[in-house]
Amino acid sequence: MSARASSPQSVKIVIAGGFGVGKTTMVGAVSEIMPLTTEAALTSASVGVDDTSHVAGKTTTTVAMDFGRITLDRDLILYLFGTPGQDRFWFMWDDLVRGAIGAVVLVDSHRLGDCFAAIDYFEQRQIPFVVAINCFEGMALHEVDDVREALAVNPRIPAIRCDARDAASVRTVLIRLVEQALARLKGGAGATAR
Repeated sequence: MSARASSPQSVKIVIAGGFGVGKTTMVGAVSEIMPLTTEAALTSASVGVDDTSHVAGKTTTTVAMDFGRITLDRDLILYLFGTPGQDRFWFMWDDLVRGAIGAVVLVDSHRLGDCFAAIDYFEQRQIPFVVAINCFEGMALHEVDDVREALAVNPRIPAIRCDARDAASVRTVLIRLVEQALARLKGGAGATAR
C-alpha cells in the first residue's frame, strides 16, 4: 500500500502599514505569480486628502488590495493580501483580514506614526502579527529595540528589519510570521481573524 501524498495547506497573510511604506513592493518582491495590484494614479483630487510629503515621487496608490502567492515549501502556500494605506480605505480592512492567520505590519522608521493604526487594529482583534522595519535604500536608521520601544509593542511580538524589495528578506519575515501564528495557535490564543 503506497503512502498517499498530502495536499499542501494554504493560508492567508495580510500585509499592512501606512501610505507609501512598501506594501505593494513587498507583495511583488516575493510573489511567484504575477501579483494583482489595484494601483490608481494619484490625482489632484487627492491633494489635501493623501499626504505625499514623505513619499516624494509617488504617483500611484493602492485603492483596494494587492494579491500574491508564495510557496514556502511543498506543504505550505501563503496567499498575500496587501491593504491600502490611507485612512479613507480602512473600511475594507475587515474584509481583507477575515480568515487570515496573521499580519505583517510594515514600518517606515522615518514615519512611525503611520503604523500605529495597523498595530492597534491587530492588537485589538488579537490577530498575530510581526513588525517588519523596511530598510529603505538598504539602510537601517534605527536599532530594532529602539523602534519596538517607540511603537510600545509587546516584547513577544517579533520585530525584524527587512528590505521590501528583496525576496529573501521578505521570505524571512513571512516565515517569522507563520512561526508566530503557530506558536499562538499552540498556546490556545486563537490564531485566526474573526
